Amino acid sequence: MKNSSNGRFDYLNLSPGDRQIKKGILKKGIKQIKITPSTTIAELVSNMADMSIQARNIGQCAKVLENMYKDKKRPTVFLGLAGPLIAAGLRSVIKDLIVNKAVDVVVSTGAIIFQDVYNALGHGHFKGSLFADDSLLHSLRIDRIYDTYVDEEMFWRVDNFCGRVADKMPTGNYSSRQYLEYLADEIDDEEAILYQCRKYGIPVFVPALNDSSIGIGLTEHRVRCKKEGKPGIAIDSIMDNDEIVQIVVNSKSTSSIYIAGGVPKNYINDAIVMGYIYGREKGHDYAVQITTAVVQDGGLSGSTLEEAKSWGKVDRKARSAMAWVEPSVSLPLLAGYILGRGLTKKRSRLKFKWEYDNLKEMKTG
Repeated sequence: MKNSSNGRFDYLNLSPGDRQIKKGILKKGIKQIKITPSTTIAELVSNMADMSIQARNIGQCAKVLENMYKDKKRPTVFLGLAGPLIAAGLRSVIKDLIVNKAVDVVVSTGAIIFQDVYNALGHGHFKGSLFADDSLLHSLRIDRIYDTYVDEEMFWRVDNFCGRVADKMPTGNYSSRQYLEYLADEIDDEEAILYQCRKYGIPVFVPALNDSSIGIGLTEHRVRCKKEGKPGIAIDSIMDNDEIVQIVVNSKSTSSIYIAGGVPKNYINDAIVMGYIYGREKGHDYAVQITTAVVQDGGLSGSTLEEAKSWGKVDRKARSAMAWVEPSVSLPLLAGYILGRGLTKKRSRLKFKWEYDNLKEMKTG
């Protein structure tokens, strides 16, 4: 190396070819965003795509959603819901996505739908503390969900309500979708997720219905019927599988939005895999997930959407994005982007015509 007053610069001198490569790599700068009194949620989220870390991931999720809603094939949108979303205060956000035609099919944990019903019947969620005396709370029949309190006595009443709805139903086996339609008929709260899904004909599936307070209410129904010598109703979870896969195979294109992970995420993905039963093998064309589940433990909730391509759950050419941001923060941002940009304003609704567990017709209208 020649001696030079430039010292270290000469030592790090790059060839012309390397400099060209370097120039290409350092092409896009990080944007230092500005927020003014007039900045909208949609503008903020859009600008996040040029930031870094999870802000960029939120911005990329927004871009995937925009492409999805603009797609002329009109993908059927499956919304997977898991976690303490209603306890966190997201009930109206989810309801507004449904009302504004952003969602075609809902797959949820039983807890979320139960707490939707709990609210619909006039019961509340209350600010609590992580440092509460939980033994004292138990003695007062107060249940804690992180920093939120609910009234266990009112939970009991809603458990019973869910069972009494089953008492009114004709004897037989039902999918979770079918049972939840009966449950929705007993609710008149327009802020309820279940109410709006019933109003607009959006199927709601709860594949792990047993694992919830609704399941407790249905167990009360079953025990009551046994004592009275009546057959009652039962939830047929395999009927759920058949129903949701019929939606998949009747869709020109499918997409998924996963809020957290859990059973709803896997169930929506398995619906894609099960398409082979009806002669279809096609993954989601779009997929978005917001979660705090880690990738490193190999679990389903945190597994990447790239990994899902190996199973055929997400198409190998699909547009997808993930953000590791807790949903009480990330869902309002993405919902604000969808509604603020008017992405679903001109979107048609899907109309489903069911005969028991057979999807006789599925069309836009």
